[in-house]
Amino acid sequence: MRMKLAVSAAVLALAAGGAFAQELKFPVGEGAFNWDSFKAFDEAHNLDGQTLTIFGPWRGEDQVLAESVLAYFAAATGVTVNYSSSENYEQQIVIDTEAGSPPDVAILPQPGLIADLVRKGFVTPLGEETQAWLAENYAAGDSWVGLGSYAGADGTKALYAFPYKIDVKSLVWYVPENFEDAGYEVPETLEDLKALTEQIVADGGTPWCIGLGSGGATGWPATDWVEDMMLRTQPPEAYDQWTTNELAFNSPEVVGAIEEFGWFAKNDAFVAGGSAAVASTDFRDSPKGLFASPPQCYMHHQASFIPSFFPEGTVVGQDADFFYMPAYAGKDLGKPVLGAGTLAFITKDTEASRAFIEFLKTPIAHEVWMAQTGFLTPMKTVNADLYGDPTLKKMGEILLNSTTFRFDGSDLMPGAVGAGTFWTGMVDYVGGKSAQEVADAIQASWPK
Repeated sequence: MRMKLAVSAAVLALAAGGAFAQELKFPVGEGAFNWDSFKAFDEAHNLDGQTLTIFGPWRGEDQVLAESVLAYFAAATGVTVNYSSSENYEQQIVIDTEAGSPPDVAILPQPGLIADLVRKGFVTPLGEETQAWLAENYAAGDSWVGLGSYAGADGTKALYAFPYKIDVKSLVWYVPENFEDAGYEVPETLEDLKALTEQIVADGGTPWCIGLGSGGATGWPATDWVEDMMLRTQPPEAYDQWTTNELAFNSPEVVGAIEEFGWFAKNDAFVAGGSAAVASTDFRDSPKGLFASPPQCYMHHQASFIPSFFPEGTVVGQDADFFYMPAYAGKDLGKPVLGAGTLAFITKDTEASRAFIEFLKTPIAHEVWMAQTGFLTPMKTVNADLYGDPTLKKMGEILLNSTTFRFDGSDLMPGAVGAGTFWTGMVDYVGGKSAQEVADAIQASWPK
C-alpha cells in the first residue's frame, strides 16, 4: 500500500486560507473505522502535487470538523486541499461561477441554488456510475438520487450533486419521565399519535407545545409540520410536484396537509396556551413547557437542533428524548423522513475534483465526522456504533430506516413563497383563516 504519510505521525499540509499542519484525528488502523475503504482509496489515487479548492458553508467549529475529514483525503491522495467559506456563501458562489473563477468543488445546503448553477452550465455531471452507487448505498437511495439530479443547460436531467452530511426534521420531542409517570408509550403510527393526543386531554393534560414565533421569520416552524404531513398523506411524487407548483398550493392534497397540521395546532385543548398562543409563542421558548412541573405539554415537534433551547443541563437521552414522527399505518406510504443537508458538486472538472467525489463514497469520509459530533449519514455501510453520542446514533437509525427522504420543501420553493407567503399564511391559518383561504392566497403569490 502506498501511504502518503507515516501512520504514527500522520501530518499533512491542509491549506485553509493559509497552510497549516494537521494531524489525522484518528490514527489509521486504530478503532472500529472502515480502514479498508481508506486503504483501497489510497491505493487507487496518486495525485501528488495537485491542488483542490473547496468552497463550503462550514465555518467555526463546523469548519474544524470538516477539515478533520479533508485531512484523510489529502493524506490518501497527496493533494493539497484549500477549504474556504464565506458569511454570504450563497451569493459568493454565484459571483465566483459567473466570473469564471469557481472553486474546484462547492458544497451547499440549497438544492434550488445548485439547480440554478446547473441550468447555467456551471456544474459537471457526476455520471451514471455515481448515480447507481447512491441508489444502492444510501438508504432510500432513489430519494437521494432525485435530490441531487437537475436539468442541465440542454434540459436533460442528470445527477450533479452528491448528498453529504444530513439533518433530520421528522422528530417529536418528549420527557421520558413524564411519559412514564402518566403511563404513555411512544406511538408507532400517526393513528397512535392522534390517539395519544386525545388520551392526554382525557387525562387532564395538554399534549403539545407549538410556537411559530421567530421575529421576521415567524411562521416557519409550521412549514415543517405541513411538509411532514404532505409526506404522510401523499406519495413523494405529489410532494415533489408541490415544491415546483406543478401541484398547485391550493390543491386538495396540500389543503388536506395543512388541515392535518391544524388538527393539532387549532384545537385549544391540544396546545399549551390554546391555539391563540401558537403564533405568538417564540419557537425557542415553546419546548420549555415539556420541562415544567407539572408538565405544560407532553410533546414538541421540531428538528434535531431544538435541544439548544432546552433548559441548561438537560441531557438528551435521559432528561429529554425524541421519537420519529410516525406515518399513517393505513396509507401505505412507508417511513418518510423530512430533512435537509448539504450537497457537493464539481464546478471545475479536474482529476482531484473527481477523486473527491469518489472519496465521499468511502465509509471513512463519513465515519471520521460521525465519531465526533453534528453529523448524520444515510450511508448503509458505515459503522453506526461510531456515532459520537447515542442521540446522533438514534437519528442516524431514523435515516437508515427511512423509505423516502425529502428535502425541506419551503427551501425548494421560490423565496417569495417558501420564505414569505408560506410563513405568513401559516400565521393567518392558526389565527383563524381556513386552510383553503390560506392556500389560495399562497398560490396567488407564486411567481408567474
